[in-house]
Amino acid sequence: MAVDREHLLRSAAALLARRPAATMDEVARAAGIGRATLHRHFAGRDALVRALESLGIQEIEAALDAADIDAGPAEDALRRFVAAVEPAAGLLAFLVTENQLFEGDVHEGWNRTDARICALFRRGQESGEFRIDLPAAWLAEALSGLISACAWSIQDGRVAARDFTRMTVELLLGGVRRSAQ
Repeated sequence: MAVDREHLLRSAAALLARRPAATMDEVARAAGIGRATLHRHFAGRDALVRALESLGIQEIEAALDAADIDAGPAEDALRRFVAAVEPAAGLLAFLVTENQLFEGDVHEGWNRTDARICALFRRGQESGEFRIDLPAAWLAEALSGLISACAWSIQDGRVAARDFTRMTVELLLGGVRRSAQ
């Protein structure tokens, strides 16, 4: 029986988003395969995490594309992006805790996605929608942190999943909006 790599990665992502310390045996069970089959695809946890990193980057890029972040007001584009990235929020929350991904050479995909998100914030700053006293790079990091925090809160049952976009965007915008003077 051929194993669908996409199914395997998505099963691993779903499990590790809920239980970051899950073992490779548990990942294999979640995917409905044996440990030996999992190891034929991924030599170990590091290889699996690297593959999940690529999937996470792919998901962010797809959300950025779907949100058409260069169109319309920056605030609206930000809302569209957060709504589009919501299905991948658990995976992204897992990835931000994986220190191995940010030691040494960082995957070029992170630089691409960061550049696009920073450009959105700069556009909002240039249009007068967002504060100019906070660097766009910091706003992008804050957004990443809020997406992860909201994913964890939903996972733990502290907030409703239907509130993901509203809570994430409103908290961020409450801090980045340029106040009327």
